[in-house]
Amino acid sequence: MQKKNRVLIVEDHTLLRAGLCALLSADPDIEIVGEADNGRDAVRAVAALLPNVVLTDISMPGMNGLEAIVDIKRRFPLTKILVITIHKTEEYIHEALRAGADGYILKDASHDELRVAMRSIMHGKTYLSPDISAKVINGFLGSGKGQVGGTPWETLTHREREILKLVAEGHPNRSIADFLCLSVKTVEKHRSNLMRKLDLHNASGLTAYAIEKGLLSQ
Repeated sequence: MQKKNRVLIVEDHTLLRAGLCALLSADPDIEIVGEADNGRDAVRAVAALLPNVVLTDISMPGMNGLEAIVDIKRRFPLTKILVITIHKTEEYIHEALRAGADGYILKDASHDELRVAMRSIMHGKTYLSPDISAKVINGFLGSGKGQVGGTPWETLTHREREILKLVAEGHPNRSIADFLCLSVKTVEKHRSNLMRKLDLHNASGLTAYAIEKGLLSQ
């Protein structure tokens, strides 16, 4: 009997997560081994369950999908990761691929496309949704997967992006420090760096920027 591919689904919307589980469970080659609703729990679930494939959103509370991908690929490089998201801009696609994603599809994809994407990455191929323009793909390949861009967003570290998201969610410095196991002074330094890099001067500016970048859950 052929061994099933073990899949972890990471999505913060309960109904969508349940729908993905139902769709993929109908595939005889797939076994859903776990679920998570944020990046931090996803990393823990990968360590505990050792799935072959992780299907993940980008915008989630706490640690987002991009940060989770980096952590998962660092610790479990053979794990395949398929991003499923509403974001179709060049910026998000590049970020996901740089982080280590093996595939990228949109949430309005058909069931058939999802199955094709899953099978592609499970066979070691990279899958990108047909709705993503050739210009975006060529732009990424031309710049090189590991090359760091020069936009303000691309200069932010993963820690800075994590703190940006928490600030946008309304958490004070003390809460952020406790959540990330950092000192308040370290959080204040990261916030200062964020404002300098983004040329923003208050929490409301950071919040607006985070919303623009899709860091807050839709």
